[in-house]
Amino acid sequence: MTDTLLSALRAALGDEAVLTAPTDRAGYETDLLKTRTGRALAVLRPRTADQVATAVRLCAEARVAVVPQGGNTGFCGGATPPADGSAVVLSTERLTRIRHVDPQGGHMVVEAGVTLADARAEAERHDRLLALNHGGLSSRIGGNVATNAGGNNVLRYGMTRGLVLGLEVVLADGRLWNGLRALTKDNAGFDLKQLFIGTEGTLGIVTAAVLRLHPRPRALATALVAVPDPAAALALLARLQTEAGEVLSAAELIPRAGLDLHFARSTTGREPFNRPHDWQVLVELAGTSRHFDLDGALQAAVGDALAAGEAADAVVASSEAQRTALWALREGLAVAQVETPGNLKNDTSVPVPAIPAFIRDAAAAARAVVPDCVPIPFGHLGDGNIHFNLNPPPGADPLAFVADWPALVAAIEGVAVRLGGSIAAEHGLGRSKGDAARRVKPALDLALMRRVKAALDPDGVLNPGVVP
Repeated sequence: MTDTLLSALRAALGDEAVLTAPTDRAGYETDLLKTRTGRALAVLRPRTADQVATAVRLCAEARVAVVPQGGNTGFCGGATPPADGSAVVLSTERLTRIRHVDPQGGHMVVEAGVTLADARAEAERHDRLLALNHGGLSSRIGGNVATNAGGNNVLRYGMTRGLVLGLEVVLADGRLWNGLRALTKDNAGFDLKQLFIGTEGTLGIVTAAVLRLHPRPRALATALVAVPDPAAALALLARLQTEAGEVLSAAELIPRAGLDLHFARSTTGREPFNRPHDWQVLVELAGTSRHFDLDGALQAAVGDALAAGEAADAVVASSEAQRTALWALREGLAVAQVETPGNLKNDTSVPVPAIPAFIRDAAAAARAVVPDCVPIPFGHLGDGNIHFNLNPPPGADPLAFVADWPALVAAIEGVAVRLGGSIAAEHGLGRSKGDAARRVKPALDLALMRRVKAALDPDGVLNPGVVP
């Protein structure tokens, strides 16, 4: 049966599109962090949506599971095949056409394998903004849709879900659903595209998307503000939301531990203040009109925060080079963690007012498991998505720390859930968080999810093991 399937796939896709040699498969069988590795029966690399449909149909008929994969930049193993070689990996990396850009209509149609960086650059060439923006610029659009990716601009523009107007999707039986409509309003029945956003390829494989475009900002005002503690950071956020309103596009919490890690691994980063501070918030205003004074608005709000004791110091960018340098601190601390052996990544969210309690209680919970571990809570202040990452204790064996990851993750997730939060904010569940989802989600939630899965994929062809 396997030989027959592979022969049919080669005939349909071409020999070069069906990889079976272990050396050819290897890069597709492990996740970005190299913490989860599987084994694929084969890796499929179709070039068109029709080829994706054919491949899925052939696999469904042979009862062989299909694991969709985009840029393979996820943190939760959602695109990693099972270890038993029972599934094929279907990579969308060759679906790279930008089919259409409509600046006046405010949308673009891109295939699933287009990288986020290329999609954003194409929008900019048309004087428009694709507002999805996060550190994974090499991630691909299909993966961003499948995980409902977030990022730095969620505060203003929302998650990926809010940027998707339409989708083209291959269903579990190989049929190709064309939902590539660019309508902002359409209440003629169920909004079917929502079934495939954030469900990690378990209900269908996205092959193209209609993405909403916004006017490109003409002016940016950026500052790094030192604050006494996370409670003061929330007070600063509230002040900026009141005084700057909808032009507030980013508010990123940066801890001292994250900056120190970045400085230790960077040859260009330097301390932004005259003296170190425990907490910083990177804030940015973005405007599309030349008639508004963003710099004045930001400086006034920060000045008021300093006077009120909500801020201890501030650096306001006066050039694009200075703005880039401030953002390099935020992105640099994330990269430094990826490069640190043993670093544990977490993706949690809590209601925004609960952020200070979450940071305090999660630190205590983690240190109850591993004394002297180093919390690095950072991220998206405006939407409550704090990445509560952990470094091993100074001088400790990273591998020994890795052995404690399950207990540490459970402790942190327990705090988030107790405060009304979620164990998966923008990275998805993947294969890493299924047990946690089954533990913390209400029974009816799980039952409804399984009912939807059974309706759209009754034979369990798509990404088995990812839905709880």
